[in-house]
Amino acid sequence: MASLTFRPFKITLVLAQIFLNSNFGLAADTQTNPNSSIKKIYAFGDSFTDTGNTRPPSSGPGGFNHVSSPPYGSTFFLKPSGRYCDGRIVIDFVAEALSLPPLPPYLYLEGNKTDQGLNFAVSGSTAIEHEFFVKNNISSAFNLTSIQNQINCFNEFLEKKGCKGSVSSSSECSGLLEDSLIWFGETGANDYAISFPSSFSKDTIREHAVSSAITAIQALLSKGLKSIAVQGLPPIGCLTANLFVAPPNDKDDIGCGKNGNNQSNTHNVLYQEKLEELRKQFPNAIIVYLDYYKAYIDTVKNAESYGFKEKFMACCGSGNPPLNFTLPASCGTANTTSACANPNEYINWDGVHLTEAMNKVLANMFLNGTYSQPPFQSLLTGNNDGGSGAPGPASAAAVGPAAAAATASNPAAAPAVAPAP
Repeated sequence: MASLTFRPFKITLVLAQIFLNSNFGLAADTQTNPNSSIKKIYAFGDSFTDTGNTRPPSSGPGGFNHVSSPPYGSTFFLKPSGRYCDGRIVIDFVAEALSLPPLPPYLYLEGNKTDQGLNFAVSGSTAIEHEFFVKNNISSAFNLTSIQNQINCFNEFLEKKGCKGSVSSSSECSGLLEDSLIWFGETGANDYAISFPSSFSKDTIREHAVSSAITAIQALLSKGLKSIAVQGLPPIGCLTANLFVAPPNDKDDIGCGKNGNNQSNTHNVLYQEKLEELRKQFPNAIIVYLDYYKAYIDTVKNAESYGFKEKFMACCGSGNPPLNFTLPASCGTANTTSACANPNEYINWDGVHLTEAMNKVLANMFLNGTYSQPPFQSLLTGNNDGGSGAPGPASAAAVGPAAAAATASNPAAAPAVAPAP
């Protein structure tokens, strides 16, 4: 099996310093297009997309090695599920909206549950390959996994199924790759983290990280895959861990770290430029950009309308208000085995990762077209409306703050998702 192993490292504080120094979701009436052509999902990314490929203590980002310990998973699964969350993450809600089961983690498959998709995302993953960091004496102590490692595992999976080429190369490939959605989750934040405090500028890391991600997407599209959703970086400056080390004068008008958010935004601008080039290279493919940054900022600005009372305090952590966050006593450690009583009112779960409630909000914003370019609907119908463009008609029932608040106050209103294996 292609290797996806790596050693723990102190990603949290470093991630915050790097950027400093330079409830709901699917409402009860939300439905996707019933004629959706998507029958399976293949997901890639880092801890924001990982559904169980990371099984600490042998792996996982340092400071967050306890995803297999309570209270992770306590809200929905009632036990740790391998997700860096109290419950479901964005990809779970996307699968649910498409009437698909939760994606099983490739590295820990139980049985032959691959007909409706697989998850290759791994916590701590980088966009840039490990060899780059070793060659430049940036991080030789870490055996990191990268997006390319995940692509290698995807290729390995295809070969095991008798597919060694593209959609059109054989009936085996056609059955595996047609009717598929590629979910290319957030990736790149870890590249900045482990390159600090090397002599490499953030501009250099940005160029390499974006280029590596684009190369991976290009490899997938070259197989004949025609539907792909690509997430940008979130506003890192709004994460609890970043605010924990942010100087008082680094705040913007909504309370987030300015430098962290500027770094994320600059990364996303370049990413979108390169995605537009891919659209020209693969005119028959539908490449949807999911604006993680703007969706998150929207939620912070309108937190109460979306049902959130705590924009920055971690639900699971240790320490005092206003952040409830310290290291090494992070969520799931011996001294932090309980969480807040009402996680549906919190945006942040453990200092870096988000609550199920926040993941639902983001998923809905992507699915209804508010922050997807072109609209997510184009992936469901297979109609390419001509590239990036402005968001068009919603693919699901329109969701605004009022609907969000209604679902946040009644989590049972969201469609049920079966526990992951």
